Amino acid sequence: MRTAIMQPYFLPYLGYFQLIAASDIFVVYDTIQHTKKGWINRNQMLRNGEAVIFSIPLKKDSDFLHVADRYLSDAFEPQKLCNQIEGAYRKAPHFSQTMPLIETIVHFQTENLFEFIYHSICHCCEHLGITTALRISSDVENGVSDLRNADRVIDICKRVGATEYINPPGGRNLYAAGDFNAQGLKLRFLQPHLPTYAQFGRPFVPSLSILDVMMFNSIDQISTTFLKEYDLVD
Repeated sequence: MRTAIMQPYFLPYLGYFQLIAASDIFVVYDTIQHTKKGWINRNQMLRNGEAVIFSIPLKKDSDFLHVADRYLSDAFEPQKLCNQIEGAYRKAPHFSQTMPLIETIVHFQTENLFEFIYHSICHCCEHLGITTALRISSDVENGVSDLRNADRVIDICKRVGATEYINPPGGRNLYAAGDFNAQGLKLRFLQPHLPTYAQFGRPFVPSLSILDVMMFNSIDQISTTFLKEYDLVD
């Protein structure tokens, strides 16, 4: 049973969905600190051949709160964001199949940041044909955990019955195989191979949101090829 555990990100890059697709169970942290300058509530899209930031504005609050305790700003205008995305991608080849998904995601009726992002992840997975079971960390842990770092990861893995934990390559600086082996778990890292594809005939701009991938590529291409282009390494 292969498990991955990650922070919630709004419309993250393709590698995030490769990690979900490669897992049997994918756990999303809700009781984890929101990072002000991270990518939890923002990402990048293509506009006029350049990467530009789009974001979900939040109510002002303590930077030490969990993602589950943060809320969307009253100033957030879902249709304004949809209009920006439509303006950037209206002429993309798969705009008509992607924009309804984006409308559903952006107009989701909740003020809670985690609920908003988790809903977007679930709907993207459904759209892409990813059938991995998605779980919320506080449900798995029965509340807020006092554990940290590798100890928390190992505890979650054991709770869901995992035998293998996979993580992005950056986890090499965080986790040691010996700690997992001692608990009967195999630690592996998913190294994504991110494809290039046509973007309005201009030089390719990498590392954009899954939004960009879906606008320029068919669901079949993404699900049968892009989601499987990775290596699992020890």
